[in-house]
Amino acid sequence: MTDHPHIDTLVVGGGVVGMSIAYGLARSGDVVCVLDGSDDAFRASRGNFGLIWVQNKGLGRPSYARWTMQAARTWQSLATELQELTGVDVELRQPGGLSMSFDEKVLAASSEKLNALGKELGIVYPYERLDADGLRKLTPDIGPDVVGAIYCPLDGHVSPLRTLRALVQGFRARGGQLVSGVNVDRVERRGGEFHVHAGNKVYTAGRVVLAAGLANRELAPQVGLKAPIRPVRGQLLVSERVQPFLHYPCHYVRQTGEGVVQIGDSKEEVGMDDSTTLGELARIAARATRTFPMLANVNVVRTWGALRVMSPDGYPIYQASTECPGAFVVTCHSGITLAPAHAGPLVDWMRTGTEPAEIRGFKAERFDVQTN
Repeated sequence: MTDHPHIDTLVVGGGVVGMSIAYGLARSGDVVCVLDGSDDAFRASRGNFGLIWVQNKGLGRPSYARWTMQAARTWQSLATELQELTGVDVELRQPGGLSMSFDEKVLAASSEKLNALGKELGIVYPYERLDADGLRKLTPDIGPDVVGAIYCPLDGHVSPLRTLRALVQGFRARGGQLVSGVNVDRVERRGGEFHVHAGNKVYTAGRVVLAAGLANRELAPQVGLKAPIRPVRGQLLVSERVQPFLHYPCHYVRQTGEGVVQIGDSKEEVGMDDSTTLGELARIAARATRTFPMLANVNVVRTWGALRVMSPDGYPIYQASTECPGAFVVTCHSGITLAPAHAGPLVDWMRTGTEPAEIRGFKAERFDVQTN
């Protein structure tokens, strides 16, 4: 049976990436349906740390740095729009972010890399190298082992769960349809349309966007695309509420609007295993308490693991199918940072065919091994 009389675009995947795209499409006037998996699916969005992170993004790949900076600079506009539409405050804070360092040489090397990236971009890279005294003015609670930090004014954070909720509510407010608890088995193009099989239902649409995280590996080849991605596990700890002490997010510690402290992160190649391990959680906790000794007396109330969606080089895959025109694949592991870009310029590309210059290098063909 065909479940919907008319769908312009069908988005497969209802995480932050899929919902950002779906929201942007609905905002542009498309009739959009999102097919989302079951609650026990491996969801990157569920384990997201919530950072809007610019610094160190795009070293050696200036187009990605531009894409990331553009997204960060338009986050306030998206947050305001979502709050006006849904009443949901995504808790956007962009005071700048800190990459802490325990080693002067590492700090100097980070600074040199950002200077080099600035030259590649043709700009003075927006950052400041802080010594321990300068850093203590921003975060008085740092420990004695911290020698300094890189501060970037474009960085910030949001509540990932509130962001996903706002995107879903905003999408529905703009007429979008969300179908949850369904797994897409097959995607085929015939008669100029896409027929997407999910259980005993078939959804028909003129355009299909695959934003299904790790499931894109199996779905992309069905429409002439490739998604050579793999899972990388990250583990997180969440503390009880504490008095505000960290007003600038750090790349592995942030304090939320409710006062709880999120502590991460790990990068583990363990396949489709999203469990937690005591050894890795202990390592994460030790680094956090070395940075902020006061955390040693704070209770941990929750831990979890989640699987990131990672390409071989760590950068996104954005591609339109030539074999099946109207099919797109989108994969990335920075869904929060890039949400405004996905809802805006990426959607414009899908609707008009005009590809942003910043994403032209992110086709899957870059991973093809050339042999003579």
